[in-house]
Amino acid sequence: EVQLVESGGGLVQPGGSLKLSCAASGFTFSAYSMSWARQAPGKELELVSVVNSAGISTYYADSVKGRFTISRDNAKNTLILDLNSLTTEDTAIYYCTRCASATCPYRGQGTQVTVSS
Repeated sequence: EVQLVESGGGLVQPGGSLKLSCAASGFTFSAYSMSWARQAPGKELELVSVVNSAGISTYYADSVKGRFTISRDNAKNTLILDLNSLTTEDTAIYYCTRCASATCPYRGQGTQVTVSS
């Protein structure tokens, strides 16, 4: 059974940073591209970032480019998203997915990121 468990969300002030983690199990993690997606209140699910199976090739949405960094540790079956220079527009539930797209049948339960002063 595919399991994806996100952690690391929380409340942070504008300009602050967070590190999100996703623990994966139930499949060969190193064989799949992985993504982070987010959904803000009243908005559609948005693809934030993708990393290929080897961790070499990445994609970022324009809205986060230069501020977020995706990485993975295939030895630990872990996906990471470093969030920096956060703004209120980054407030959302962040999901780890086993796809190179936002819509995916395999995703975690999400972790809430709230950016507020």
